[in-house]
Amino acid sequence: MDIFLKVLLIIFSIGLIAVVLLQKGKSAGLSGAISGGAEHLFGKSKARGMELVLERVTVGLASGFFILSIVVAVVLD
Repeated sequence: MDIFLKVLLIIFSIGLIAVVLLQKGKSAGLSGAISGGAEHLFGKSKARGMELVLERVTVGLASGFFILSIVVAVVLD
């Protein structure tokens, strides 16, 4: 069981890294870093097509990664 959970955690982490690297950059420079987060937070970003799919897959993989990390920590403890 422990080995299965660890392998699943590695698969989630590699998948999360791959999906994040596939996403297109949304801002440029320091000004984009400051305003880009606010635009994304308040929904001014309109993702379509593949960008929307990548965002949703990222959210799913990230939440699965965090839940699986907690489960692995509890099982191994």
